[in-house]
Amino acid sequence: MVTQLGWRFHHIGIPTSEPRARELFLAAFGVHIAGFASSPFGIEWMRYAEDSPLHPAIKSLPHVAFEVDDLDAALAGQEVISAPGSPSEGVRAAMILVDGAPVELIWFRRNQSEVP
Repeated sequence: MVTQLGWRFHHIGIPTSEPRARELFLAAFGVHIAGFASSPFGIEWMRYAEDSPLHPAIKSLPHVAFEVDDLDAALAGQEVISAPGSPSEGVRAAMILVDGAPVELIWFRRNQSEVP
């Protein structure tokens, strides 16, 4: 089904309560992220602040993330639990809930003419 949708594996996010080396704090989401840049397998550790505004499923369950060509189209008909936002320049991401599991959908701007 995923390949039929054109979605491509990007990473797996794993919640943790342990601080990790070289964490980056994303204040808007109340989360410290680490590991993705050095993981050959796309593993990203997620440590959430007490006041993180994210959905409880995102903070408590691992999520799989897929790169998509059109984020808005990929979100159509899905149960969105974190609205599209921009965690970094040239990136749009959102989270959906599928059978109780969080799934992240990510779109990357490939050139300057694309609008996030």
